[in-house]
Amino acid sequence: MLNNWTLTRNDRDLEALIIRNCRPIRYKFSDVKKITNSFTDELGRGGFGKVYKGKLPNGCLVAVKLLDTSRWNGEDFVNEVSSISRTSHVNIVTLLGFCLESNRKALIYEFMSNGSLANFIYNDRITSNNSYNPLSWEKLLQIALGIARGLGYLHQWCNTRILHLDIKPQNILLDENLIPKIADFGLAKFSPSTEIITSMTRARGTIGYVAPEMWNRNFGISNKSDVYSYGMMILEMVGGRKNLNAEASQSSEIYFPQWVYNLLQRGSYLRINGVITTEDNEIAKKMVLVGLWCIQTNPSDRPSISSVIHMLEGNTESLLVPPNPFLPSQPPASSSTPCMYTFTSQ
Repeated sequence: MLNNWTLTRNDRDLEALIIRNCRPIRYKFSDVKKITNSFTDELGRGGFGKVYKGKLPNGCLVAVKLLDTSRWNGEDFVNEVSSISRTSHVNIVTLLGFCLESNRKALIYEFMSNGSLANFIYNDRITSNNSYNPLSWEKLLQIALGIARGLGYLHQWCNTRILHLDIKPQNILLDENLIPKIADFGLAKFSPSTEIITSMTRARGTIGYVAPEMWNRNFGISNKSDVYSYGMMILEMVGGRKNLNAEASQSSEIYFPQWVYNLLQRGSYLRINGVITTEDNEIAKKMVLVGLWCIQTNPSDRPSISSVIHMLEGNTESLLVPPNPFLPSQPPASSSTPCMYTFTSQ
């Protein structure tokens, strides 16, 4: 058992739960201060607290998340530590250690030099002199595939199956090679089966990405709840904007998923910033179709994450046009129905 320094009784209970479920490295808060050079290099901040750049004694760069204990309760902390410590996958961020000392809690991760996906995909992040270059369409596809593979590992191949329940661009980190890694497991929930419907006492996630069933206590959640959030996210990757844009020039464009589906039905053009090639056009179409399949209202109408991987790796011509996610359940378009829309830069 690790030494108990300045731990409250509740902290000791948390520690016992963490140690029983996993064995990450435990650090004193004084060690965390040394690692971060007294928290001098802030990388970012959010509702959870602040993130600082640090360096371990062996020279390894790390990101240290210093938690705001007024927002992160014991359940969130245990979820983060025990969930991520059970994983080992190229598309899951690695937890290197944690600190639990009195009211000070910190998590130590591998350093991701390119920050979050959100820093890259929104058009308002691109400056007039292009100093903040957008990702290529091929790279966007590879990132979408990497995230799907990470979710596939959590849902199907991890020893203890995990529902993430907060998939969004801010929780996808990119390393120096732009390899995506799923992060922030504070809202995660263990699931004994990929198909089982798990009960919830409260909705989890971020508004705009939360699946409809999360708000229905009589329904419960499953791995398809993560699929919905994933679909919303890749539609944002395609649109280069948040799905809800109250400043859109036309009211019909305010909600991007519905706007793009209406264009799909009419066989109209979707204008995307920048010049794209025929190959880029096919990638964009594929990501839109997959995203719209993922955000179907009924969870049973959504593909599994393994099917999503297959769809993204396959040809656009093999993808059916999905039912309209914004209407009551209806049969999908037949295999003879062509995908009658294109993306242009005009």
